[in-house]
Amino acid sequence: MRKLKNEELNRLNVEAYHESTKWPVIIILDNIRSLNNIGSVFRTADSFRINAIYLCGITATPPHREIHKTALGATESVDWKYFEDPLGAVKFARETGFEVVLVEQIDNTTMLQNFSPKADKKYAFVFGNEINGVSDHLLDHADLSVEIPQFGTKHSFNISVSVGIVLWHVYLKLQN
Repeated sequence: MRKLKNEELNRLNVEAYHESTKWPVIIILDNIRSLNNIGSVFRTADSFRINAIYLCGITATPPHREIHKTALGATESVDWKYFEDPLGAVKFARETGFEVVLVEQIDNTTMLQNFSPKADKKYAFVFGNEINGVSDHLLDHADLSVEIPQFGTKHSFNISVSVGIVLWHVYLKLQN
């Protein structure tokens, strides 16, 4: 067994990435405080080749040195837009054909393991602030909500971990 070298991984360069077909998924970041979380989300979004990231409210935007630390260049490959109000991002996503899915702990939510995405739909997943979660004014503007099950003492995952869990789940479900 040996570790593969970067050149053996056959990854796209940035130009080829931009020209490639994207996965019909948008990530909406609702008032994310941590620049490291933002960078990590860009890096995960690049690996899944998603459509775009919508950065909202206090969420910082590239270029930024602290985002770059964890994004490692993914801010150059992943398309992104900034919206002052997360509701504007949600409305824009819906107007462009995306089903809006909150990733939040609310009543009447669907546990992630029970969420079965459809291959013919486009999804915009909304991830909220590290302390307060998804903005309350977005609750009535979503098509549904999913919750990641947890079994320990903490009430939530780190935002960048949540993005990875949700995207991997959707990827696996759509492969079957």
